[in-house]
Amino acid sequence: MKTLTALFATAALALSANVAMAKDIPMDQVVSLVQAKTIKSLDELNNIALAKHPGATVKDSELEDVYGRYVYKVELRDAQSVEWDVDLDAKTGEVLKDVKDT
Repeated sequence: MKTLTALFATAALALSANVAMAKDIPMDQVVSLVQAKTIKSLDELNNIALAKHPGATVKDSELEDVYGRYVYKVELRDAQSVEWDVDLDAKTGEVLKDVKDT
């Protein structure tokens, strides 16, 4: 029983550490990053995400600093009302994740 408790405690700490490593970027800093060409414009990133799901609309988006990498997270809803989570490398536009929201 002690081993199982220790495993759960370790898993909880690992999950909380991962959450703590992702930091939302405030909008004023987003503007500065775009102007400095550190990341692509939000319109360009939205268009990359929307190209994965033609006819979809953007429900929500946010820019996060994940372990020193800027990740743009977009929530989409397609024409069939299916929701998608698309994560992009904000610097390159590379699609990191494209999954159906469950």
